[in-house]
Amino acid sequence: MILLLDVGNTHTHLGLANNRRIVKQRNISTESWSNNQAGMFVTKFVAKAALDGAMVCSVVPGATPRVRHLVKAAWSLECMELTARTVVGVGINYPNPSTIGADRLANAIAVKHHFGAPAVVVDFGTAVTFDVVDRSGNYVGGIIAPGLSAMTDYLHEKTALLPKIKIREIRTIIGKNTKEAMLIGAVHGYRGLIRELLAELRQTLKCPRLPVVATGGYAKLMASKLPEITVVKPLLTLEGLRLAWGGRDA
Repeated sequence: MILLLDVGNTHTHLGLANNRRIVKQRNISTESWSNNQAGMFVTKFVAKAALDGAMVCSVVPGATPRVRHLVKAAWSLECMELTARTVVGVGINYPNPSTIGADRLANAIAVKHHFGAPAVVVDFGTAVTFDVVDRSGNYVGGIIAPGLSAMTDYLHEKTALLPKIKIREIRTIIGKNTKEAMLIGAVHGYRGLIRELLAELRQTLKCPRLPVVATGGYAKLMASKLPEITVVKPLLTLEGLRLAWGGRDA
């Protein structure tokens, strides 16, 4: 079994995988790496599984050495890290590869492997990111926008009267109260943003039937009214890590 760790700004996504698929998954708070609780959560997640290795992608530099230390201390294994230097399965055509988020590289590996090229990943995390693989199978860049929760939380924190809201589907387009109005701006507004950006990407890549894969916390909600999205794959980033591990010696 391979232990997979996708360390994001809010959550760390854990996975156990064999050479064919991810067989177990759990999310923990990324903050737990700084308060010394993550080790307990991860060892409990692994339980009695026999580990052959571990693979991490991280956008939180402070957590990465803690991940490595835990894997070494608990299982006497070196933790492989996905970076622009270690990436396999996808090329890179980008001016400064070291600045690419490792989770975005994992997404690119997975989308190219399963859907070919060109293809796009829309990742609904703390930020909403678009990751683009061109016809040549290279990661060529993408788009970053504030995440849905980040946007609505900012409005709540920076205004006196706007409340904190929970993101959910909203069917009306005219809000009859403040929460409805905020939800319309977030849910319908972000769908409009995604639709327009995908239209531009289809033109740029000259691919009218561009495969678009959604992942991340709000992927299912947002994709439900966006026919432009081909499929929702909640474990896409972990799948990219699994594929990176399998192809490291290829």
